[in-house]
Amino acid sequence: MATSLLARLDARDRALFTRWAIGRSASRAIRIFWTTLTHVGGFYSTVIFGGIPLLFAGAPRTAAIQALMTLGISHVVVHFLKRRIVRQRPSVRLDWHTMVVEPDRFSFPSGHSAAAMAVAIIFAASFPVLALPLLLLACAVGLSRVCLGVHYPSDVFAGQAIALATGAVMLGAW
Repeated sequence: MATSLLARLDARDRALFTRWAIGRSASRAIRIFWTTLTHVGGFYSTVIFGGIPLLFAGAPRTAAIQALMTLGISHVVVHFLKRRIVRQRPSVRLDWHTMVVEPDRFSFPSGHSAAAMAVAIIFAASFPVLALPLLLLACAVGLSRVCLGVHYPSDVFAGQAIALATGAVMLGAW
C-alpha cells in the first residue's frame, strides 16, 4: 500500500513538473523573468536581503537577526536532507533541459525555496503590512525552480515547509 501511494505521488509530481516547467521554446522574456526571480531566492540574495535591516535599530534589526538565523538553520536542514534522500533532479531522471545551472546534484528539498521562505516568513511576521507581497514573492521563487526545470513541485513544497517550521520555532523561541 505505501509503495503504491508513493508511486502515485511520484507520478503526480512528475506530471505537474512536465506541465509547469518551461521548455527550450519559451521566449527570451519568459526565461529572463523566471531566471531573475529564481535568483531572488539564491543564498547570496537572501543573505543580503535578510541582512540589510541590520543597519537599522529596533524591529528591523531584530527581524534581520531572526531572518538570518532562520535562513541558516533551514539551510543546514535542507542540505542534511539532500544528502540523505539523494533524489535525482528532473534533468537527470526525466532527461529535461534546465534553464539555469543546478547548484548541486540533489533535488529534494529545494534550497532556493527554503531560503526565500525563511526570510519572507520572519519579515512577514514582523511587519504584517508586508506579509502578502513577501509570501507571494517567496512562493513565486519556488514556482520559478519548477518552471526552470531544476525541481519537482514536492521539492519546493518541502523546502518551504522546512523554512516555515524553522521560522515558527524561531519566532516562538524569541
